[in-house]
Amino acid sequence: MSDKLFEHVKMEEGFSGESYIDTEGYPTIGYGTKLPLTKKEAELILKHRLDLVVGQIKSTLYDLKAPEEVWDILFHMGYQLGLNGLLKFKNMIKALYAMDYETASIEGLDSLWAKQTPNRANRLMKQMKEIRV
Repeated sequence: MSDKLFEHVKMEEGFSGESYIDTEGYPTIGYGTKLPLTKKEAELILKHRLDLVVGQIKSTLYDLKAPEEVWDILFHMGYQLGLNGLLKFKNMIKALYAMDYETASIEGLDSLWAKQTPNRANRLMKQMKEIRV
């Protein structure tokens, strides 16, 4: 596929970040993408957004020395909460810098996030607590 074709289709379709009903009555989003999305399309979007979150977190916590499991938990939380939401976990992050994963898990659970999504928070913080270096 050429860049010219890609740009031309983008121009002709126009972009909408919100869903809308196209001229044929189909719910549509983006550059003329009919809804519902396929699983493959949703996975591509997820991968792209996870890549963005991973980059943001790595560049913000660039000096954190932690095992891959810690980073994966941070990336998971960052995907759900956004970078700014993740950075509100100041005591958890402080414990991560001290490599105190048990305290980090306790601090992670002492949050609105854990009250709103308790199953996910409990799973992730259990993983955090069990990390051994």
